[in-house]
Amino acid sequence: MKLIILDRDGVINVDSAQFIKSPDEWKPIPGSLAAIARLNQSGYRVVVATNQSGIGRGLFEMDTLNAIHEKMHKALTQVGGRIDAIFFCPHTSADNCACRKPKPGMLQEIAKRFNTDLTGVPAIGDALRDLEAAVAIGAQPILVLTGKGQKTASDPALPAGTLTFPDLAAAVAHLLA
Repeated sequence: MKLIILDRDGVINVDSAQFIKSPDEWKPIPGSLAAIARLNQSGYRVVVATNQSGIGRGLFEMDTLNAIHEKMHKALTQVGGRIDAIFFCPHTSADNCACRKPKPGMLQEIAKRFNTDLTGVPAIGDALRDLEAAVAIGAQPILVLTGKGQKTASDPALPAGTLTFPDLAAAVAHLLA
């Protein structure tokens, strides 16, 4: 089974320092939905792993998160794409949970749910915490320069072996080449 793990905000959709708190605020990054459809057509299972501390902060409720994800699913369907599963952490950093990236708990849950080893599995994110979670479980960290990616690219803590691309479409083109 070919599997790929994507962060959501800043990778698939435009990120916001004020959080994505409603379906209206969810806007795909140009080319990202078509890139996911290309992955699907090439036999990849596409899984999203996203920190959603806005829930823990009381900025939005679960029904709102579900509505945001429903909008994402519908937009993907329109271009022939799909996301096979969404894993999210609703906690804030103060909760010190095991699932919030950079901790690998969410990715360990993906490995368990899909009954697979994540060694070498592409894990695409725009923030250092996405890449650190990938490294912790042996996945291949891939940085996109959308979202927080430009700032992350200059971080001295960037994990060795991180591949870097302008956006999700470019990362997918490389993976499928």
